[in-house]
Amino acid sequence: MGMGMNNPLQLKSLNHISLVCRSVEKSLDFYQHVLGFFPIRRPGSFDFDGAWLFGYGIGIHLLQSEDPESMPKISEINPKDNHISFQCESMAMVEKKLKDMEIEYVKGRVEEGGIYVDQIFFHDPNGSMIEICNCDNLPVVPLAGEAIRSCSLINCTIQQQQQEQSLLNQLCK
Repeated sequence: MGMGMNNPLQLKSLNHISLVCRSVEKSLDFYQHVLGFFPIRRPGSFDFDGAWLFGYGIGIHLLQSEDPESMPKISEINPKDNHISFQCESMAMVEKKLKDMEIEYVKGRVEEGGIYVDQIFFHDPNGSMIEICNCDNLPVVPLAGEAIRSCSLINCTIQQQQQEQSLLNQLCK
């Protein structure tokens, strides 16, 4: 099977996610001070309020809601809801920091073949679900074909550095 069949759109990577916000300011603070993203320049030609952040090899684009009052109410934390997930080095440290910041969270644990993945779920200021996990404990096993792969910390770090350098190169043009 040729490369085109495995990647019909010839995608390279995840670039960003966009999140509609009740308050761009509160969201900007959360994504910087809780998750460690840093703000980056946003094109000045946009005619709506927003902010762009970058970290861990992906961008987060915050978009101010035109009608924040009509946004869905923040519901209970449901691990089966849509979410974005980040891997961490220490689940205990994450849990301690969330407690210190008084951020409500729910813990979960997944077991597969004697391998355990711990999870912590919480909301951003808009109700978007965030998961922090040690998911890299679990190998990525394709359903057919190729051998087992895992997103090791070293490989992910190298990939993140390459993507950040690429972004900086684009910004400096």
